[in-house]
Amino acid sequence: MSYLFPLAVRGSEGLYMVNGPPSFTESAAFQRDSGKNCKAVAFSKDGSLFAWCNGEKVNVVNVTRAELLRSFDLPKTVCLEFSPKNNVLATWQAYATAKDGTAGVPNLQLHDLRTGKCLKSFIQKKMQNWCPCWADDESICARNVNNEVHFFENNNFNIIANKLHLQKVSDFVLSPGAQPTKVAVYVPGSKGAPSFVRLYQYPNFGGPQSALANKSFFKADKVTMLWNKKATAVLVIASTEVDKTGASYYGEQTLHYIAANGESAVVQLPKNGPIYDVAWSPNSVEFCAVYGFMPAKATVFNLKCDPVFDFGTGPRNAAYYSPHGHILVLAGFGNLRGQMEVWDVKNYKLISKPVASDSTYFAWCPDGEHIVTATCAPRLRVSNGYKIWHYTGSVLHAYEVPSDEEMWQVFWQPFLDGVFPEKAVKYQAVPSEVPRAEPKPAQAYRPPALRNKPVMSSKLHENEPPQNMKPQLGGGDKPLSKTALKNQRKHEAKKAAKQEAKADANQGPAQVRAPQDALQNAVPATTTGDPEVDKKIKNLKKKLKAIEQLKEQAAAGKQLEKNQVEKIQKEAALLKELEDLELGV
Repeated sequence: MSYLFPLAVRGSEGLYMVNGPPSFTESAAFQRDSGKNCKAVAFSKDGSLFAWCNGEKVNVVNVTRAELLRSFDLPKTVCLEFSPKNNVLATWQAYATAKDGTAGVPNLQLHDLRTGKCLKSFIQKKMQNWCPCWADDESICARNVNNEVHFFENNNFNIIANKLHLQKVSDFVLSPGAQPTKVAVYVPGSKGAPSFVRLYQYPNFGGPQSALANKSFFKADKVTMLWNKKATAVLVIASTEVDKTGASYYGEQTLHYIAANGESAVVQLPKNGPIYDVAWSPNSVEFCAVYGFMPAKATVFNLKCDPVFDFGTGPRNAAYYSPHGHILVLAGFGNLRGQMEVWDVKNYKLISKPVASDSTYFAWCPDGEHIVTATCAPRLRVSNGYKIWHYTGSVLHAYEVPSDEEMWQVFWQPFLDGVFPEKAVKYQAVPSEVPRAEPKPAQAYRPPALRNKPVMSSKLHENEPPQNMKPQLGGGDKPLSKTALKNQRKHEAKKAAKQEAKADANQGPAQVRAPQDALQNAVPATTTGDPEVDKKIKNLKKKLKAIEQLKEQAAAGKQLEKNQVEKIQKEAALLKELEDLELGV
């Protein structure tokens, strides 16, 4: 299928459009803007409108009809954004005070695209979070102003319809999808008080009791809040600027799950280290986290924050779900070599492992079939260009700008959900006319004295293999139901307890006189991947071992003290607690 404006390219060669597969030719419907001063571009959410500022004007075109809709005299615009239903265009220019030191003119403008009139102007000093946030149906629009979130209704910006006031509100995110709209707000901690994220349903803001959910945490200098597509839950990545343990110069990160029904949890990540990326699946019931010191782990979790599939370890720092959610790409960009792992996440099978060296940008095409990777300035100023891939690993088109030019941005024309149907996953690489360039393996430096001697393998890390975290029934592909899984775990725990008790009985009363260090050695080591849980399990087993000894002493006719009898009475509760910990309940 060929699309009219699938890909926009911005750089020192100007701004132009490239047709998508299979032609990859420059679009004749969009006239190239050859100016070298294009700083801001934006597609509308449905891809029907396109706006850009060329240093002279802000132009808006209808992509479908290839006609100019509006032109605004705003030459210094550096940020552009369309409202979800294409009624409003928001523009932002750098804020500047007047020469006499008085307040500058409003630099955030909201334009009615139907009439071309300016609906409202605001002073917005910082570029961060400059754009107002709309609900998908544009019934609500919100801005963060002086520790308050101001809400406007139906694009009437002259009346503040509602306010959400909390002490030092730092950030907020509106939920996607249909009404009712929910709001996630973040308030940083101060004076020993913890930071917290609260979820509200608009317009119910009447105090803490009106919140849908609340999650507080101490280790947070900043947070990233991610709603799932169905607006049922938020993932919060809490970060500190400095890791006080000195283990990482990335600071310290924790991942929290907050549901709109009030449930919350800390997502337990089995490997220590930074959290590089977190992505919701479009199905809203799973999410993928990439975390841990290199080589990093990647794990898919369900809404109970239980691991579903562990991809093992590898050189990766990013995760990208396809628009339909049936394919997941794990990639290592930035300071990594650009290796990509393309996974079928319905069957958890590896599809391909292409390498996009020196990439600074990755994006799925809305059709769920194609991918673009790019090397852009200013991140890298050499070898700028882009490649269009099929997810099976084939490069379908590659373009590299001349050595004296730069490319600044590449991005797909968006389409609304449902325009492209989900297709069956392919495993065989699709044919391509672009010759496949095999990346040359990097040769490790060898001192002169060793160059004529056999190469000895010396890996710094052994990568962990992928692992399905859902127990399988009889070695088949069908996972157990929740009830069957619980019963299987209970059965295994009882069996292990019986074998342990039998071994204790065979050893006889001599075990009572064993020294304390021998007792400690007798406690079997259990590893869950969480040091705190392992410590609790070890202590519980010590207590149960002591109770066994007391029971044997009582059976031998020894009179027990009152506190010793009470210890024996606690055996059932301790066994239940041990079982829950070992099963990860």
